[in-house]
Amino acid sequence: MAGTETTGDSPKTTTAVTKAGETTEEPGKPEKSGKPGQPGKQAGQDLAGLEAGLDALDAVQIRRTSPAEVLVQKVLPPIVAVALILVLWKVLVWAKVTDDYKLPDPKLVWDALEQLWLRGELFDIVWTSVSRGLFGFLIALAIATPLGLIVARVKIVRAAIGPILSGLQSLPSVAWVAPAVIWLGLNEKMMYAVILLGAVPSIANGLVAGIDQVPPLFLRAGRTLGARGLVSARHILLPAALPGYVAGLKQGWAFSWRSLMAAEIIAKSPELGVGLGQYLENQRNNSDMPGVLLGIIMILFVGIAIELLVFAPIERRVLRSRGLLASAR
Repeated sequence: MAGTETTGDSPKTTTAVTKAGETTEEPGKPEKSGKPGQPGKQAGQDLAGLEAGLDALDAVQIRRTSPAEVLVQKVLPPIVAVALILVLWKVLVWAKVTDDYKLPDPKLVWDALEQLWLRGELFDIVWTSVSRGLFGFLIALAIATPLGLIVARVKIVRAAIGPILSGLQSLPSVAWVAPAVIWLGLNEKMMYAVILLGAVPSIANGLVAGIDQVPPLFLRAGRTLGARGLVSARHILLPAALPGYVAGLKQGWAFSWRSLMAAEIIAKSPELGVGLGQYLENQRNNSDMPGVLLGIIMILFVGIAIELLVFAPIERRVLRSRGLLASAR
């Protein structure tokens, strides 16, 4: 049985009965659903589910770590590690694995620290080195930051200076002490020169590595908004490269501290005073092994303290601002 067909401007429909109870519709027409409005409802449900999933991804549960958790996770482990080292040290002394003058009892090292405190020399020795290290690091920061920006953004400068910076970073800091003494003499300028030669390449290379990881889309968006030159460096490059920059700062401090200790151990002059490195060398000359170990422990303690009190909070804040830490610490 055939249907009707209308031509002209009238609607055109064709329906044919092929078998009993079966019909075929005109090709090209969508199949009608049995329930009106169901496709739109399904699409709305899918969109709502997608939005809920995205909201769940964005909703990071941030909570402040309790003091008990800080004690267990941050304070207790290093204390236990130090206690184990002291126990092992004491066991080796009791076992007589070597002569007493080579491995003194931990109590003798504590006595040397107590004598420094009672003579009023402990703070002066520590502050002499810490003040030099921090001031030298700040000078290195002021030099290395613009240098890193130029090397990262100017191709010809990068081709000329980039390999030199990498080579200087791998050069041992102690190698600069001898020429610095010849050039500048035994004075504070020599100390700061050694610090700069050790720290500037590390900070500059860290900034270059951070800028290399900045997505080009950020720079194009900045140029579209009119950010060029120093404005682009201040508001786009430096904020975007901050994680790599902070890593370079940490490494720069480590190199500046190592450079300073090398300079203090080698260079000796009344004008320079007594820092941690010079104290260590003096005790070596006196064959005072407890004093030598005390000098090493104090150098290590200052380096760790600066890392934990200055750079670790900065690094956590940068990572947390970028959603790279699951919870506040």
